[in-house]
Amino acid sequence: MSNIQLGEEANSTIGPNSNFKGRFAVKGSLRIDGKFEGETLIVDKVFIGPKGKVKTNIRASHVVVEGILIGNIDATSRVLLLPTSKILGDIKTPELIIQAGTILKGRCTISHDSDHDAKELIDSLYQHEQDSE
Repeated sequence: MSNIQLGEEANSTIGPNSNFKGRFAVKGSLRIDGKFEGETLIVDKVFIGPKGKVKTNIRASHVVVEGILIGNIDATSRVLLLPTSKILGDIKTPELIIQAGTILKGRCTISHDSDHDAKELIDSLYQHEQDSE
């Protein structure tokens, strides 16, 4: 499959006893089992392991969270929140999977149409359907 699975090999890893601060851009996939703090994390795929602690905004295609994330997620494909995940931040993605046990505080925007604001799109569709009655 094209998304990160629990056992999938990552191109880069921030290990359990590692701390990283700053801006990080990775081509490929990144697994975080340690601590990462920064302004932005730009990566194709990211997996935050059960011991991972991340404080940054994430831009990626696929995001899997099993640990702690403080920051926003902007994913172009999918976000998967596993039972031990704890997230404080907003999520924007076309597909969001939340498993029982997840703690999430933030706004979620689910939309396949990234060119339009979801609120404007829904309002215009509502008005269009009302006008055609």
